[in-house]
Amino acid sequence: MEKKKMDRPIVRTRRLIRDAFTGLMEEKGFEAITVSDLTEKADINRGTFYLHYKDKYDLLEQSEGEIFEELDRIGEEAWKAVNQNYTNDLQVEQPLPFVIKLFEFLEENFEFMKVILGPNGNPSFQVRLKEFIKKKMLYKFSNFMNEENMVIPLDYLVAYVSSAHLGVIQCWLESGMDRSPQEMAHMLSQTTFWGPAHVAGLRKN
Repeated sequence: MEKKKMDRPIVRTRRLIRDAFTGLMEEKGFEAITVSDLTEKADINRGTFYLHYKDKYDLLEQSEGEIFEELDRIGEEAWKAVNQNYTNDLQVEQPLPFVIKLFEFLEENFEFMKVILGPNGNPSFQVRLKEFIKKKMLYKFSNFMNEENMVIPLDYLVAYVSSAHLGVIQCWLESGMDRSPQEMAHMLSQTTFWGPAHVAGLRKN
């Protein structure tokens, strides 16, 4: 309860710092950023910054950690509605619930996600996000697969699909979110279920 009482001013200050951090990463990249840059852009003093973060590396780690904490919560909630009968009614027009929630979250955190997944962002974050997609979406969905009917090994399938998802996410962020989260989830669903050849018009079922 004590944390909740402190949330509003703390969240406001941390948001100012993260917004400044996001802008500076886009302008000059992480390595070139100094604490002085951050305090000047956020219009706070150094003491205020150090109340929240040890240094810029701690800021990066905590900012990324907050993203993954929220994604983890979203992932768990999205899968609660999924059960063993899910594939009975599975349709390409109904994207996986986690994918819709994922794009909605990305939309809410657009500025930070665009930068952190962009050329001046953190490459390790991309790796972590891809691993997260594997664990929270693809490996969970594998419970509904029939391994006897699989054409390629599960690990290779998961690696292919997770990389494709990350690439689509980066393209969407770079485009300025030119389509809604629902449209993006639908497109990914179609590509995943039908395959690139089909959605490209090269092969028809």
